[in-house]
Amino acid sequence: MDGIAGRKPALIWAVHLSVALLVILWTLPTFGLLVSSFRDKDQLSVSGWWTSLTSTERNVMVRVPAPNDDGAQVLEGSVYVIAGNVFDEGGAGDISAFGISSREPGAYEAGEVVTTKDGERISVQESGDYRIESDVEMTGKRGQRLFFTVLEPPLFTLDNYRTVLWSEGIGKSFLNTMTVTIPATVIPILIAAFAGYALAWMRFPGRTFLVAMVVGLIVVPLQMSLIPLLRLYTDIGIGKSYIGIWLAHTGFGLPLAIYLLRNYIKSLPKEIIESAKVDGASDFEIFVKIVLPLSFPALASFAIFQFLWTWNDLLVATVFLGNNEEQLVMTGRLRELLGSRGGNWEILTASAFVSIAVPLGVFFALQRYLVRGLLAGSVK
Repeated sequence: MDGIAGRKPALIWAVHLSVALLVILWTLPTFGLLVSSFRDKDQLSVSGWWTSLTSTERNVMVRVPAPNDDGAQVLEGSVYVIAGNVFDEGGAGDISAFGISSREPGAYEAGEVVTTKDGERISVQESGDYRIESDVEMTGKRGQRLFFTVLEPPLFTLDNYRTVLWSEGIGKSFLNTMTVTIPATVIPILIAAFAGYALAWMRFPGRTFLVAMVVGLIVVPLQMSLIPLLRLYTDIGIGKSYIGIWLAHTGFGLPLAIYLLRNYIKSLPKEIIESAKVDGASDFEIFVKIVLPLSFPALASFAIFQFLWTWNDLLVATVFLGNNEEQLVMTGRLRELLGSRGGNWEILTASAFVSIAVPLGVFFALQRYLVRGLLAGSVK
């Protein structure tokens, strides 16, 4: 029965199950991305991360040395033989089936001997050893094609991270990103803190209109202002510079910052502010000595949002900094590692975790203030 001591209502269980489901839905793709970042690039391109703990089947084609190549064909007794291993060029695994035609790549079991129309006898063992025999000398400028299905064990490697972390210019791009992110986080916080206090506690004409305008600016797409801002910056001489991108991120982040901080500061006890004014404190002294220390949860909340947004940004950095090697940020550098086709999945997965390492550290350091800052002012 609902409401009896010791038992939880059905609604609470439904809420708990819903939250658990949402956590799983958010965590599962991230876990899959993490697993993929350590997988061998060949296995990653042909199978999903959920198969990473089991052996994977892969169809491969190799061309053995041509009979006319030096040393390829040897005479053993009265039989001409071409032998080797299909994994000589790299790879490993157990071969379960093979074929000599692309139409039937797995027509024969490993170890089975196949006779071609030319009288050649071909076999491929589970270990990858192949043997082509003929009673007469084999001729031809091209080697026999062998198709086989290999059962590969799970392969994990750190090569993906080595490629990303030790790529040329990645250190410079990291410093460039820090150069952009830290000022672009601190500057809007400082401005928004002053504006939030003014809109919350200072009386002046047009205050309500300014609050409404700030709320309205939150939903304005930043893409609308990119080109006009770039033209303005170019005209005044700060185009393609750090000052320009700092100001751009500041402008794009201020509406949300002012909204959050104004709500939080407004929720502070009115008696504290009034007592300080009675004691003769100015608005600046009240703000610096009372409001600012009490507003740390809200400041931390916005710092998380702004830092994550600026660190992971590519669009604004491309517009206001360009692709100059000396000013290229992390997201731009990782984009270049992917190449023009973007098919290097091993680079993509490793790059994702390299790029989120610092934001994760910032989030876990400040996350205890996140909910307090976001919910401040929502109830009285």
